Amino acid sequence: MTPVTDDEHAIPRRMALEESALALLELAIESLLKEVTEHARLEEHRWPLLLAADGPSVAELQRLRDLAADADSWLGWLIFQLQRLHSSEGAAKRPTHNPTMIALGSQALFADELLACINSAKQEMAALRETSAEW
Repeated sequence: MTPVTDDEHAIPRRMALEESALALLELAIESLLKEVTEHARLEEHRWPLLLAADGPSVAELQRLRDLAADADSWLGWLIFQLQRLHSSEGAAKRPTHNPTMIALGSQALFADELLACINSAKQEMAALRETSAEW
């Protein structure tokens, strides 16, 4: 195994790790959707279909749709990033090296934003599982 170094491949390697973590989170969300909608016996479990405005009428899904509609929520952020991931743009951020731009110290790293999203998702998942268990 090659040690991780700060070479010319460090940025693409970091971006690949971030995007793979995002893809794994997408799989986790689909698994959660399947779990919390099990009582509804849905045939489809892909998040774009279940979270669409015209998706199945299930209380847990409506709760998530409301959350997804808020761009500042963890799910709103996640959906935006997943759409970027599946586009030609990609989701991971490449650092800009434009000397004419003023650097903003408040710009969060993608990995930090993803970690915050995961932590919020875990809390929501626990609440959804609790609600789903009542069924």
